[in-house]
Amino acid sequence: MRFFKNLTGGEGNISPLTHRFSVAPMMDWTDRHCRYLLRLLTTRSLLYTEMVTTGALLHGDPERFLRHDVAEHPLALQLGGSDPAALSECARMGADFGYDEINLNVGCPSDRVQSGRIGACLMAEPGLVAECIAAMNHAVSVPVTVKTRIGIDDRDSYEELAHFIRSVHEAGCDTFIIHARKAYLQGLSPKENRTVPPLNYAFAWRIKQEFPDLAIIVNGGIENLEQAAAQLDKVDGVMLGRAAYHNPWLLAQVDARIFHDPHPVSSREAIVHSMIPYIERELQRGSRLKHITRHMLGLFQGVPGARHWRRHLSENAPRADAGSEVVIEALEKLARAKDRAKDCAGGTDSPTSGYYHGHG
Repeated sequence: MRFFKNLTGGEGNISPLTHRFSVAPMMDWTDRHCRYLLRLLTTRSLLYTEMVTTGALLHGDPERFLRHDVAEHPLALQLGGSDPAALSECARMGADFGYDEINLNVGCPSDRVQSGRIGACLMAEPGLVAECIAAMNHAVSVPVTVKTRIGIDDRDSYEELAHFIRSVHEAGCDTFIIHARKAYLQGLSPKENRTVPPLNYAFAWRIKQEFPDLAIIVNGGIENLEQAAAQLDKVDGVMLGRAAYHNPWLLAQVDARIFHDPHPVSSREAIVHSMIPYIERELQRGSRLKHITRHMLGLFQGVPGARHWRRHLSENAPRADAGSEVVIEALEKLARAKDRAKDCAGGTDSPTSGYYHGHG
């Protein structure tokens, strides 16, 4: 078991690094507050930061982008860039901050990152990506991985994907996260690029067959744990993105169902109460409540009265003086709404009665 030290000197005994199940890096979403919440739900899943560009780290405030709580581990840092020297230095920063893995983004198709020669456009330059990986590997001892698409524009044949994988692997990358859609570099928004190009899991499965010694993780279009488990018959791991963010309670079953390692989470309410000390600690350090609770809005998805929870947080967390009492009040409103729904349903024999005993 590995031990990691956070910025305040605390230590944590964490799960070993594995890619069997992970939560995707998502811009504007998977910040440190989000990751702390997700870690309360699953001890085994690998978590990723939002993409951080080399420019932000080299010319900005590294601590702002890299600091995190020891509880977040196992944790990977995703970098965006294409200059081998810059990526080498930023990978070293990430390792110094205690990240367990450094990941290079070769999958984001947005115009903004393309203009900086970042993301999916790099699939057209496997030689450059290989140089970047070699430089990053030289700088750090933690694993260096790549997140990519199955192709870009009309460069979407299996042969081109296999050439890309082979070239980058020869530079020292043994783990590839493959978003099983190609990316259109022009004409589609990033949101459309997540849904319009058809899924083609078969390319990822075939890569695993051709490169059996590589760790191949599939990403894209996986909505639940049943679909995730089915992928594990073909590849080494699965990565969920928006499904896990919008319905974080889904992660409460990951340790048991994916890792066969029971990690009982008693209830959604228990998760909220576990967040309170973190919230109070962060508020004392200058964080705003709304920046934490925005990640908690979906925690009660599907539960009677969930809209009362969401509404109270959405309306009150943005106040400048908002404290942890806002979260407790939202929980109380939810409980009252659930009691009313229970009464209307005629007691605990209702089809949704499991919610009232913390089974969610």
